[in-house]
Amino acid sequence: MRTTSTPTHCPYCALQCGMALSPLPTGGVEVVERADFPVNRGALCGKGRTAPAVLSSRVRLTSPLVRSGGALVPSGWDEALDLIAGRLAGIRDVHGPDALGVFGGGGLTNEKAYALGKFARVVLGTSQIDYNGRFCMSSAAAGGIKAFGLDRGLPFPLEDIPRTGCVILVGSNLAETMPPSLRFFSELRENGGTLIVVDPRRTKTAEQADLHLAPRPGTDLALALGLLHLVVAEGRVDEEFVRERTTGWEEARAAAMAHWPEQVERITGVSVPQLRQAVRMFCEPEAAMVLTARGPEQQSKGTDTVGAWIDLCLATGRAGRPLSGYGCLTGQGNGQGGREHGQKADQLPGYRKLDDPAARRHVAEVWGVDPDSLPGPGRSAYELLDALGGDVRSLLLMGSNPVVSAPRAAHVEERLRSLDFLAVCDVVLSETAALADVVLPVTQWAEESGTTTSLEGRVLLRRQALTPPDGIRSDLEVLHELAARLGVEKGFPTDPEEVFEELRRASAGGIADYSGITYARLAAENGVFWPCPAPGGGEAGVEDAWDDPARDTDPAPLDGGDGPAQGTGPVPSHPGTPRLFLDRFATPDGRARFAAVTHRPAAEEPDADYPVLLTTGRVVAQYQSGAQTRRVDELNAAAPGPFVELHPRLAARLGAAEGDPLAVVSRRGRAVAPARITTGIRPDTVFMPFHWPGEGRANTLTNPALDPTSRMPEFKVCAVRVERVERVERPEGVGAAGPKAVAGGVS
Repeated sequence: MRTTSTPTHCPYCALQCGMALSPLPTGGVEVVERADFPVNRGALCGKGRTAPAVLSSRVRLTSPLVRSGGALVPSGWDEALDLIAGRLAGIRDVHGPDALGVFGGGGLTNEKAYALGKFARVVLGTSQIDYNGRFCMSSAAAGGIKAFGLDRGLPFPLEDIPRTGCVILVGSNLAETMPPSLRFFSELRENGGTLIVVDPRRTKTAEQADLHLAPRPGTDLALALGLLHLVVAEGRVDEEFVRERTTGWEEARAAAMAHWPEQVERITGVSVPQLRQAVRMFCEPEAAMVLTARGPEQQSKGTDTVGAWIDLCLATGRAGRPLSGYGCLTGQGNGQGGREHGQKADQLPGYRKLDDPAARRHVAEVWGVDPDSLPGPGRSAYELLDALGGDVRSLLLMGSNPVVSAPRAAHVEERLRSLDFLAVCDVVLSETAALADVVLPVTQWAEESGTTTSLEGRVLLRRQALTPPDGIRSDLEVLHELAARLGVEKGFPTDPEEVFEELRRASAGGIADYSGITYARLAAENGVFWPCPAPGGGEAGVEDAWDDPARDTDPAPLDGGDGPAQGTGPVPSHPGTPRLFLDRFATPDGRARFAAVTHRPAAEEPDADYPVLLTTGRVVAQYQSGAQTRRVDELNAAAPGPFVELHPRLAARLGAAEGDPLAVVSRRGRAVAPARITTGIRPDTVFMPFHWPGEGRANTLTNPALDPTSRMPEFKVCAVRVERVERVERPEGVGAAGPKAVAGGVS
């Protein structure tokens, strides 16, 4: 046990708020304020404050579990690891390497994500790897790469937001999903700037807005195009910027002009006066931003929707300039770094493409393997889960709970049950882990060191504050032991800093270049923004491509403070890149690309049988699938279970009162939860949070229709019907009561 507090970062969302952990006399740690970190300045939400609760042996796994006689029973580590290695090898021998699937998580550190991707491709030889970050910001990533040549959640630090003139926040409820970040938007308004929130619900965030636009779910693309149409019609295009720094404007303008305001009003439900007001608020200040989140991105046209919002920024000169730009609010703690370094089906470390021969050669050299031995791109996350039990016969899963978090979740649960073999590494017995043949208990954030990359592109160091309990091993130790049992004795170290040193070399010269970042530097600074190439390293011209004229005035020091850690070499001199694109974009010619896109309906529109739209999201006291937060008493007291949010007019048609059980039915299944009646939602829409399993599992209902580019499922809109439910009383001595639908669904 350490005797002084340890500076670190919250294990939850992509803000990665700074905190410190102080030892308690009775054992364990408590969270104490760390005011020096600029993102949260000491402020934490309830999840961050209570994060140590999950470290308790009362709620966590403390021993490997092996399925025997239909039940999971405690096992020794050697027995469990031998079983996993033996089953994987046997399945590979019979069915080939692509019969082995690997599924990761956006909460894994950069070191774990890197090692997991390397393990899949070098040890298993499989192409079948993806991660739950595919469900987070893949559409924004695809749109950003198309437009700018790279994707980083925010191309500027959060501290720029209060100094811009207007922010359009699309499909994000920051007040509940990232509460400490809301202060940046409050400061924006205090400084005379304006906030426009786009959301079909009047959320706590929308209540803070100067203008709230409430479009029908699935129509964000039409809304963006309608705003761009008005920009052109009102003569607000920045012709000089468009001419000098972009390509593709003529085609994009023609596409936008086909979406005239009255048509957009009919599609979205947002009035023409509101459209004109939004354009005026966005265009009149000298600088402005558009920030998107899961609302517009988790759609089967999410990439095009992001492209249309980027078009709005480009046409008005609100990109590639100080205090302006497009950004994505990444959700998961390491959703950004998790895909940069190898978990994603088509990517190698450094954000390199797996089908790029030069990228394969570079990474293969670092790994000491033949480039031809590396498999090609595999299936995306949902497609991989859908293939389980078919040609993918086994799955190694780390840090994810798809039984709750995946779309069409009942089908995914069925696919998991059909596997020949399932092994899960987790800190708790999640709903997915409960289906496994082997469950391995692994260390948590406070018990290990490692790096994460925040939504700003800021690489951060989480420091170990506790010694893990006996019987717990790290994910890196698990991969080391499995690799050795499968015949690869070297290349999978268990020390996180040693893994990071290899990651630096593998990323060097790539888009996400971490080669100039060391643990010593991260320990001395409040993070380093990538790209950060090492002096003289990488490919010719890489540093020039990321030149940031503003960096000379940035407060971050250029040296490593206390000097390099042992074995890390000289401290790199590159300052990192807080602000991208100020001189040029990351495309071959330095110009941004417009996207010529047109509105199209959601994959599933309402009809007579399913006349209502469902959208999903989060509540402030729970996180993602709830596997950890649902084990914290304080958080459960604040948010004990799911609910169905609906408008009073819809409730009146159903004859439903507040708290009455309602069944929400889609083409994929049925979920039941109590009614929460509010005028803050559209009458044609219902909302459910997705943190819970069981009968209230929202993702039983959601549509796995995929975006053709990002392969993002359409979580945010599907057609449903809503029915009032009567609870059948349980006669004495009979099993649990169940719900019974009452006639009178909405029509």
